[in-house]
Amino acid sequence: MAVNTAAAPPETPVLFGSFTSSSSYKPMLYLALAGLAFEFRTVNLKTGLQRSPDYLAVNRFGQVPALRHHGLTLVQSNVILDHLARTTGCFAGATEQERWHARAWLSWEADQITNVAKLRHYSRFRAVDPAVMAYFRPLAEAALGFVDAALEDGRDWLAGGPGPTICDIGCWGRMVFMAEAGLEIGRWPMLAGWAARLAALPGFALPYDLIPKHDTVFAARGGVPA
Repeated sequence: MAVNTAAAPPETPVLFGSFTSSSSYKPMLYLALAGLAFEFRTVNLKTGLQRSPDYLAVNRFGQVPALRHHGLTLVQSNVILDHLARTTGCFAGATEQERWHARAWLSWEADQITNVAKLRHYSRFRAVDPAVMAYFRPLAEAALGFVDAALEDGRDWLAGGPGPTICDIGCWGRMVFMAEAGLEIGRWPMLAGWAARLAALPGFALPYDLIPKHDTVFAARGGVPA
Protein backbone atom coordinates (compact mmCIF):
# COMPACT_ATOMS: atom_id res chain seq x y z
CA MET A 1 0.00 0.00 0.00
CA ALA A 2 1.32 3.43 -0.96
CA VAL A 3 1.41 6.56 1.18
CA ASN A 4 -1.52 8.86 0.42
CA THR A 5 0.11 12.11 -0.69
CA ALA A 6 -2.94 13.62 -2.42
CA ALA A 7 -3.49 17.34 -1.93
CA ALA A 8 -5.85 18.59 0.78
CA PRO A 9 -7.27 22.09 1.40
CA PRO A 10 -4.27 24.29 2.34
CA GLU A 11 -5.87 25.43 5.60
CA THR A 12 -6.25 21.81 6.78
CA PRO A 13 -3.12 20.40 8.45
CA VAL A 14 -2.13 17.05 6.95
CA LEU A 15 0.21 15.08 9.19
CA PHE A 16 2.19 12.10 7.92
CA GLY A 17 3.40 9.76 10.65
CA SER A 18 3.57 6.35 12.28
CA PHE A 19 1.87 5.07 15.43
CA THR A 20 5.17 3.71 16.79
CA SER A 21 7.05 7.00 16.38
CA SER A 22 7.59 9.46 19.23
CA SER A 23 8.47 12.06 16.61
CA SER A 24 5.02 11.59 15.08
CA TYR A 25 3.36 11.72 18.50
CA LYS A 26 4.66 15.22 19.26
CA PRO A 27 2.74 17.13 16.55
CA MET A 28 -0.16 14.68 16.82
CA LEU A 29 -0.48 15.51 20.51
CA TYR A 30 -0.27 19.22 19.75
CA LEU A 31 -3.14 18.99 17.26
CA ALA A 32 -5.23 16.91 19.68
CA LEU A 33 -4.65 19.31 22.59
CA ALA A 34 -5.35 22.32 20.38
CA GLY A 35 -8.61 20.74 19.23
CA LEU A 36 -7.86 21.41 15.57
CA ALA A 37 -9.29 19.56 12.59
CA PHE A 38 -6.61 17.72 10.64
CA GLU A 39 -5.87 14.70 8.49
CA PHE A 40 -3.53 11.93 9.54
CA ARG A 41 -1.84 9.84 6.86
CA THR A 42 -0.01 6.77 7.98
CA VAL A 43 3.51 5.89 6.85
CA ASN A 44 4.22 2.25 7.63
CA LEU A 45 7.83 2.19 8.80
CA LYS A 46 7.86 -1.59 9.09
CA THR A 47 7.24 -2.03 5.37
CA GLY A 48 9.61 0.78 4.42
CA LEU A 49 7.04 3.21 3.00
CA GLN A 50 9.11 6.11 4.36
CA ARG A 51 11.57 5.33 1.54
CA SER A 52 8.97 5.15 -1.22
CA PRO A 53 9.30 7.70 -4.06
CA ASP A 54 5.93 9.24 -3.26
CA TYR A 55 6.83 9.87 0.36
CA LEU A 56 10.37 11.00 -0.41
CA ALA A 57 8.75 13.73 -2.51
CA VAL A 58 7.13 14.92 0.74
CA ASN A 59 10.08 14.36 3.10
CA ARG A 60 13.48 14.07 1.45
CA PHE A 61 14.95 12.59 4.62
CA GLY A 62 12.69 9.54 4.49
CA GLN A 63 11.54 10.08 8.07
CA VAL A 64 8.34 10.84 9.94
CA PRO A 65 6.68 13.15 10.64
CA ALA A 66 5.92 15.59 7.85
CA LEU A 67 3.24 18.27 7.79
CA ARG A 68 1.48 20.03 4.94
CA HIS A 69 -0.25 23.24 6.02
CA HIS A 70 -0.99 26.63 4.43
CA GLY A 71 0.76 25.56 1.23
CA LEU A 72 3.95 24.63 3.09
CA THR A 73 5.59 21.25 3.59
CA LEU A 74 7.49 20.98 6.88
CA VAL A 75 9.59 18.18 8.34
CA GLN A 76 11.27 17.50 11.71
CA SER A 77 8.93 17.36 14.69
CA ASN A 78 10.17 20.44 16.53
CA VAL A 79 10.06 22.59 13.38
CA ILE A 80 6.46 21.44 12.95
CA LEU A 81 5.63 22.35 16.55
CA ASP A 82 7.14 25.81 16.04
CA HIS A 83 5.12 26.32 12.86
CA LEU A 84 1.86 25.21 14.48
CA ALA A 85 2.38 27.51 17.45
CA ARG A 86 3.12 30.45 15.17
CA THR A 87 0.17 29.87 12.85
CA THR A 88 -2.51 28.83 15.36
CA GLY A 89 -1.40 30.74 18.46
CA CYS A 90 -1.93 27.69 20.67
CA PHE A 91 0.77 26.76 23.17
CA ALA A 92 3.04 29.49 21.84
CA GLY A 93 3.90 31.14 25.17
CA ALA A 94 2.40 34.20 26.83
CA THR A 95 5.47 36.47 26.51
CA GLU A 96 8.39 36.88 24.16
CA GLN A 97 10.77 35.48 26.77
CA GLU A 98 8.54 32.47 27.34
CA ARG A 99 8.39 31.81 23.60
CA TRP A 100 12.20 31.80 23.39
CA HIS A 101 12.45 29.60 26.50
CA ALA A 102 10.11 27.11 24.81
CA ARG A 103 12.22 26.98 21.66
CA ALA A 104 15.42 26.61 23.66
CA TRP A 105 13.92 23.61 25.45
CA LEU A 106 13.01 22.07 22.09
CA SER A 107 16.57 22.50 20.87
CA TRP A 108 17.88 20.89 24.06
CA GLU A 109 15.34 18.08 23.74
CA ALA A 110 16.61 17.20 20.28
CA ASP A 111 20.12 16.85 21.71
CA GLN A 112 19.41 15.23 25.09
CA ILE A 113 15.96 13.70 25.57
CA THR A 114 16.41 11.97 22.23
CA ASN A 115 18.62 9.55 24.17
CA VAL A 116 15.42 8.16 25.72
CA ALA A 117 14.13 7.43 22.22
CA LYS A 118 17.39 5.77 21.25
CA LEU A 119 17.33 3.57 24.33
CA ARG A 120 13.74 2.59 23.59
CA HIS A 121 14.59 1.86 19.94
CA TYR A 122 17.43 -0.45 20.87
CA SER A 123 15.32 -2.09 23.57
CA ARG A 124 12.33 -2.81 21.35
CA PHE A 125 13.18 -2.68 17.66
CA ARG A 126 16.85 -3.51 17.15
CA ALA A 127 19.16 -5.65 19.26
CA VAL A 128 22.58 -4.11 19.81
CA ASP A 129 25.70 -4.88 21.78
CA PRO A 130 25.09 -4.34 25.53
CA ALA A 131 27.84 -1.73 25.45
CA VAL A 132 25.59 0.45 23.28
CA MET A 133 22.80 0.23 25.85
CA ALA A 134 25.28 0.97 28.62
CA TYR A 135 26.30 4.12 26.74
CA PHE A 136 22.80 5.51 26.14
CA ARG A 137 21.16 4.62 29.48
CA PRO A 138 23.06 7.14 31.66
CA LEU A 139 22.55 9.82 29.00
CA ALA A 140 18.81 9.17 29.00
CA GLU A 141 18.69 9.15 32.81
CA ALA A 142 20.64 12.40 32.98
CA ALA A 143 18.19 14.10 30.59
CA LEU A 144 15.21 12.97 32.66
CA GLY A 145 16.99 14.09 35.81
CA PHE A 146 17.59 17.52 34.31
CA VAL A 147 13.89 17.96 33.54
CA ASP A 148 13.02 16.79 37.04
CA ALA A 149 15.42 19.33 38.58
CA ALA A 150 14.09 22.14 36.38
CA LEU A 151 10.62 21.59 37.83
CA GLU A 152 11.79 21.67 41.44
CA ASP A 153 11.53 25.46 41.67
CA GLY A 154 7.75 25.24 41.79
CA ARG A 155 7.04 25.84 38.15
CA ASP A 156 4.22 23.83 36.59
CA TRP A 157 5.50 24.09 33.01
CA LEU A 158 8.97 24.05 31.51
CA ALA A 159 8.97 27.52 29.95
CA GLY A 160 7.93 29.04 33.28
CA GLY A 161 4.59 30.49 32.24
CA PRO A 162 1.07 29.88 33.50
CA GLY A 163 0.28 27.27 30.87
CA PRO A 164 1.90 24.58 28.76
CA THR A 165 3.79 25.43 25.59
CA ILE A 166 5.24 23.54 22.66
CA CYS A 167 8.26 22.59 24.77
CA ASP A 168 6.10 20.67 27.23
CA ILE A 169 4.48 18.85 24.33
CA GLY A 170 7.80 18.25 22.57
CA CYS A 171 9.73 17.07 25.61
CA TRP A 172 6.95 14.79 26.85
CA GLY A 173 6.37 13.51 23.32
CA ARG A 174 9.95 12.30 23.17
CA MET A 175 10.04 10.74 26.63
CA VAL A 176 6.57 9.18 26.52
CA PHE A 177 7.96 5.73 25.68
CA MET A 178 10.39 5.71 28.60
CA ALA A 179 8.79 2.57 30.06
CA GLU A 180 9.62 0.72 26.84
CA ALA A 181 13.21 1.80 27.43
CA GLY A 182 13.19 0.30 30.92
CA LEU A 183 12.92 3.68 32.65
CA GLU A 184 10.39 4.05 35.49
CA ILE A 185 8.89 7.55 35.63
CA GLY A 186 8.41 7.27 39.39
CA ARG A 187 12.16 7.72 39.84
CA TRP A 188 11.66 11.39 38.94
CA PRO A 189 8.74 12.68 41.04
CA MET A 190 8.67 16.25 39.73
CA LEU A 191 8.70 14.97 36.17
CA ALA A 192 5.92 12.53 37.03
CA GLY A 193 3.80 15.36 38.43
CA TRP A 194 4.37 17.44 35.30
CA ALA A 195 3.36 14.47 33.12
CA ALA A 196 0.18 14.12 35.19
CA ARG A 197 -0.66 17.78 34.55
CA LEU A 198 -0.25 17.23 30.82
CA ALA A 199 -2.40 14.10 30.99
CA ALA A 200 -5.18 16.13 32.63
CA LEU A 201 -5.46 18.51 29.66
CA PRO A 202 -8.54 18.09 27.43
CA GLY A 203 -7.66 16.11 24.33
CA PHE A 204 -4.63 14.37 25.83
CA ALA A 205 -4.01 10.74 24.91
CA LEU A 206 -1.05 8.39 24.91
CA PRO A 207 0.48 7.42 21.55
CA TYR A 208 -1.14 4.02 21.03
CA ASP A 209 -4.54 5.50 21.89
CA LEU A 210 -4.08 8.63 19.81
CA ILE A 211 -2.26 7.66 16.62
CA PRO A 212 -4.25 5.46 14.23
CA LYS A 213 -2.78 2.73 12.04
CA HIS A 214 -4.67 3.96 9.00
CA ASP A 215 -5.50 7.27 7.33
CA THR A 216 -7.97 9.21 9.46
CA VAL A 217 -9.71 12.59 9.39
CA PHE A 218 -10.02 14.24 12.81
CA ALA A 219 -12.78 16.76 13.41
CA ALA A 220 -12.25 20.01 15.30
CA ARG A 221 -12.97 20.01 19.01
CA GLY A 222 -14.34 22.99 20.92
CA GLY A 223 -12.46 24.96 23.55
CA VAL A 224 -9.24 25.57 21.62
CA PRO A 225 -6.73 27.01 24.13
CA ALA A 226 -5.20 30.45 23.67
